[in-house]
Amino acid sequence: MSITPSEPQIRTRRIGIVAFDDVTLLDVSGPLEVLHQANRDVRRYEPVVVSPSGGAVRTASGVTLAGTVAAADAGSFDTVLVAGAEHLVERVPDELRAAVGGLADRAERVASVCTGAFVLAALGVLDGRRATTHWRHAQALARRYPAIEVEPDALHLQSGKYLTSAGISAGIDLTLALVEADHGADVAREIARELVVFMQRPGGQSQFSAAMATPPVRSHPLREVTARVVADPAADHSLSAMAAYAALSPRHLTRLFQSELRTTPARWVERIRLDRAQQLLLDGHSITTAARLSGLGSDETLRRAFARHLDTTPTTYLRRFRATA
Repeated sequence: MSITPSEPQIRTRRIGIVAFDDVTLLDVSGPLEVLHQANRDVRRYEPVVVSPSGGAVRTASGVTLAGTVAAADAGSFDTVLVAGAEHLVERVPDELRAAVGGLADRAERVASVCTGAFVLAALGVLDGRRATTHWRHAQALARRYPAIEVEPDALHLQSGKYLTSAGISAGIDLTLALVEADHGADVAREIARELVVFMQRPGGQSQFSAAMATPPVRSHPLREVTARVVADPAADHSLSAMAAYAALSPRHLTRLFQSELRTTPARWVERIRLDRAQQLLLDGHSITTAARLSGLGSDETLRRAFARHLDTTPTTYLRRFRATA
């Protein structure tokens, strides 16, 4: 990978990643790898793994992180990023809250991955702000800290100097967004290519696609139908066509959709096509091209689908999500 910086002189930013016993390993290693890739040709970041007491930290997966720096000795950071762990949902240890509080006060940006949001919430810095966390723990965050506007389905969010992200791998998306804000979309995109991850999973996007959110399908014919739609949304997926390749009557197929997916065949296909259109728009396609390639057909059909499912327009969606910088 070769990244050509656009800045004539690049300031090296210190980023402190807060770890602790039983931390989720990928919450730490994912952001670290993004920062490592950002430093491949120019030293853009100085990442430091920090813990409340310093020394070795045992992760939840059993891997030990050696040589972490004690928070009291770590100095100031441009960005502090707090990793997550399952036990934070039940209780944030006093020493962890104190360590993060001291670091966050002096930082320009403060971020959390997954349940690291519970640490920021315990400090009170998310009160009155939009925030997210792992979908499984979003209700607990909202219940325990009602002053926070919890968005359970967002991938990552920013409110002032505070950023929160969804679970585990979303820490990579969050760190890519930080790199993009610091050094531009081209640098972030090259890092994403090197890591073989999607660049365009911008903050505010859903943690799930419609296909991932689909309940498990029991019947084999319906599994075949839904798999074909997801594989090629733009193909002919009229009720008669789907019934034909499922070897079912249209009425029977409609009953299966209603009983297992709680929706109609046409509405489910439209949602899958809308997912595809969203990605096409983020990839730089025009509204007309995205409508055609997704199978929605026309600009007007695409606009109606956006209004019906997302309560927005394609133009507003693009303005909000195409880039963070």
